Parts: sequence; C-alpha cells; structure tokens
Amino acid sequence: MSQPLVIEIKGNSLDDGPGIRSVIFFKGCPLSCVWCHNPESQHVGNEITYDEKTCVHSGACFEQCEVNALSLDNPFFVDRDKCTLCMACTQHCPSGAIKAAAELMSIQQIMEQVLVDKPFYKTSGGGVTLSGGEPTLYIEFLAQLLKALKKENIHTLLETSGFFNFRRFEQELLPYIDTIYFDLKLMNDDDHRQHCGVSNQSILDNFSKLWELSKNNTFEILPRTPLIPGITATGENLTAIAQYLSDLKVPKSRLLSYNPLWHDKTKKIGVKNLLSDKAELQHWMKKEEVQQCEAIFREHGIAVG
Repeated sequence: MSQPLVIEIKGNSLDDGPGIRSVIFFKGCPLSCVWCHNPESQHVGNEITYDEKTCVHSGACFEQCEVNALSLDNPFFVDRDKCTLCMACTQHCPSGAIKAAAELMSIQQIMEQVLVDKPFYKTSGGGVTLSGGEPTLYIEFLAQLLKALKKENIHTLLETSGFFNFRRFEQELLPYIDTIYFDLKLMNDDDHRQHCGVSNQSILDNFSKLWELSKNNTFEILPRTPLIPGITATGENLTAIAQYLSDLKVPKSRLLSYNPLWHDKTKKIGVKNLLSDKAELQHWMKKEEVQQCEAIFREHGIAVG
C-alpha cells in the first residue's frame, strides 16, 4: 500500500465542510493548475521549503549541508538541483524557516491526531476533510483511513479535482464518504489542458456519474468553482459551467472567491510564478465582481453559497 506524504493536519477548521473539522492535506496531484493555492501539494515527492521572512540567519543550516546547496545568492536560497533532500538542514534550523514540505504518516498516526478533536466534531456536526493535492492518488491508503474514520462514527468529506479512476473510486472509497466537494474549473477542454495540465473529459464524466448516484445514495456532492480572474472567472466559462449543471439539474453550487496569498508559496518551494505579472491576480476580488459571477449561476436556476 502506497503511503502518501502529509503536508499538514489542520485542526479547528470552519471552512472545509460543516461544523468544526480537521483537514488532512495530502501531497501530490495529477493536475498542475497554474494558480494552485497549495503549490507545495502538487509534486508527490517531498521538497524543501524556505521562508525568508522567518529566517534569523543563524548559519546552522549551512554547516549541515554537505553538497553546498544553500546560499543567499541562490534565487530561492536552496539550489534544488544540488539538494539531496537529506533534510539535515531542517533539523538544525532554530526558527523553522527551512523545513520539509511534508512527512510520512501512518493511518494510526493520522487517527491519533484527529481523534483528539472528536468531541468537537460531535458537538458541532463536524468531522474530517480529506484534501490536498489530490487524495484519490492513494486509493488503497485512503480506503483504509476512511474505514477507520467510519468505525469512529466520524463524518467524512472529500475535496477532489475529480481526476480519478471511477470504478476504483466507486468500489473502494464511495461507501465510506459522506460528502464530496467536487471542483469544476474550466469547461473548455483546451483551456483546461493549458491551465490545469490535463483534459477535463474524465472529470466531467466522473461528476455526472456521481451526481446520478447521489440521487439514490447516502452521500451528497457539491460542485465548486474557484474564481480566478481572467481564467475561470470569465462570463464565457462560468456560463458554460452553470449550463452544464443546469442540464444535470444540479440545484446548488459554490464559488470560491479568489485568494492572492498563494503567490508567496511558490517562492518558498523554489518555483517560478508564471502569473506574477498578472496585475488582476495580485489582489482579492471585489465584492461586486464576485456577485457578478454568482448572478450567472442564479440566472441558470442554481443557488450559490
């Protein structure tokens, strides 16, 4: 069973499903969205992250690096072509400015951490959310984790890009999932390939199949669209998504307002930000802009929230 890397288990979350939740962020994603709000989650393997804002320049990391991969002269501090990911530098950084992006965690370790907050799930109607990255990259591991959560009567929610093997998903994961947040980003396949790195055909097929199953099943599914100015948040794209949902008779969707704080994350993992020159992507969307996007869905009879 492939054991995934876990970036973080975030407790006391109020934004990733009903009630108070613990959110498990898995590392690795089959998509490569150019605006990814968690760019450190895209690659399956581990990475070194460096935050210059918290660095105290103790020099301890330099002393530990045997391949001289660290230098203030490097554009991103860490020369990732030299770095062997031995992680010795991360173990001696007094401020935590340089650290591993993720860590291996067993199902037992994950359960021990999330069960601490079980009383909060019970009193608030919350539970555990599986996020990423794309959790369904690890179907066998995820199935065992979901079974463990359901044994504890914990509500389970999956956040997914929708890019997965439907047969395995239906057989191995779906029986243990209460809610699915399913992202629909771009309807035009060429645009989806350009901005997300893969075709959207299997994603759309998977959504339509799950929507039909949800009508006579124990799980619920909510489509979501991240609003990215000039990319997903265009009249043409949102109209196409709204029409697609209307044709399926989906009554409700959710629009995720743009968050510009992801830009700093690309620098931490040493990745050039391809959208850093886009002025409209450097600030939050105005309330009026979000309302205009919502109006498109309402015009197609779809509630948003």
